[in-house]
Amino acid sequence: MAYLFTSESVSEGHPDKVSDQISDAILDAMLAQDPHSRVACETLVTTGQVVVAGEITTKAYVEIPDIVRETIRKIGYNHADYRFDAESCGVMVSLHSQSPDIAQGVNEGEGVDKEQGAGDQGMMFGYATTETPEYMPMALAFSHRLVKELAQIRKEESNLIPYLRPDSKAQVTIEYGDDNQPKRVHTVVISTQHDDFDAEEAMLAKINEDMRKIVIPRVIPSELLDEHTVYHINPTGKFVIGGPHGDAGLTGRKIIVDTYGGKGAHGGGAFSGKDSSKVDRSAAYATRHIAKNAVAAGIADEILVQVAYAIGVSHPVSLNVNTYGTAKVNLNDEEIAAKLNEVFDMRPKAIVDRFGLKNPIFSVTAAYGHMGRESYTEEVDLFPVEIIENDQERKEVRKKVKKSIEFFTWEKLDYVDKVKAAFNL
Repeated sequence: MAYLFTSESVSEGHPDKVSDQISDAILDAMLAQDPHSRVACETLVTTGQVVVAGEITTKAYVEIPDIVRETIRKIGYNHADYRFDAESCGVMVSLHSQSPDIAQGVNEGEGVDKEQGAGDQGMMFGYATTETPEYMPMALAFSHRLVKELAQIRKEESNLIPYLRPDSKAQVTIEYGDDNQPKRVHTVVISTQHDDFDAEEAMLAKINEDMRKIVIPRVIPSELLDEHTVYHINPTGKFVIGGPHGDAGLTGRKIIVDTYGGKGAHGGGAFSGKDSSKVDRSAAYATRHIAKNAVAAGIADEILVQVAYAIGVSHPVSLNVNTYGTAKVNLNDEEIAAKLNEVFDMRPKAIVDRFGLKNPIFSVTAAYGHMGRESYTEEVDLFPVEIIENDQERKEVRKKVKKSIEFFTWEKLDYVDKVKAAFNL
């Protein structure tokens, strides 16, 4: 049966995403000095104010207000008339150490089975589909690309569309056919913050024209658009007041944007500001890795993987797979799950080691989705402790070193051959 499905994305200047990026920037700054940092960092942004709170245990020393301001500066809130800018906003910090009751279940050698246990109970989901080259749902993939393109134009081609401000949202509706395959783009919604202007009607017409003639064609293939496609561009009209001045932002309020746009499922746990001992984050990456490699290996056209943990226990309490009837192997979903469970080690420490999750790799995940991104390698500044010892004294000195680090490692198709071998493909 034919149907419509819609997903949305928001830009890096959306208040909730500002919060996510600040939380992950603080996490990265701590991991760069102490890879064993335990971080659960929440951020609130509002008019002229940032509040950072949470539980942190680390040997790192970080000037948190400096991290906050630099993050805001990179996003583009650099003007006083935005009523929220990097130079003048207040920064309030309220942090304390992680509960020892939690730590004793998470630290290696202290958990129920003496391995690193899960940082909390709960279930996490990973999803993949053949709809797009990145194995992501099409509606979300296009929504991400739209807001990312707006940011790219604002920062690097400002002469092309000079009135753009940092806050924006996009939403795409895909029409599916009876065969459950995407047929066309049914509706595109874009709301972008913009500079103030006097001639409101003329400016709104200009925004509509620029979105339809410049932004959308760069992102959505023309063969998926037709004369019946519906466009809603800044449908409420004027959008000058935005960002944290327009709405308060909080870490972790865009969990569907961060994952699969409503396709598949979500366990409810947010990602940003959490170190990898929190399975909300690390196991969500691991289940995406399973789903993507399984689809790429030809197990099914669409796969949802669920894993669940008990706090302090290393082995998952369950692993479940749903192929939505698209399986290409002569096995039921329970049998597929059992085989995948043999291929992928889902203990928290194994996940952290497999993906290098003690590296400072998280700031870039905090906008435009944690999934469906290309993995890449980049040189990063780290600040490890060097012990200087002689007969008189022993000192700990931090020295900057550069290290090549992989980002979005859970997006790599490095287990396809292992999956094929397990299923005799």
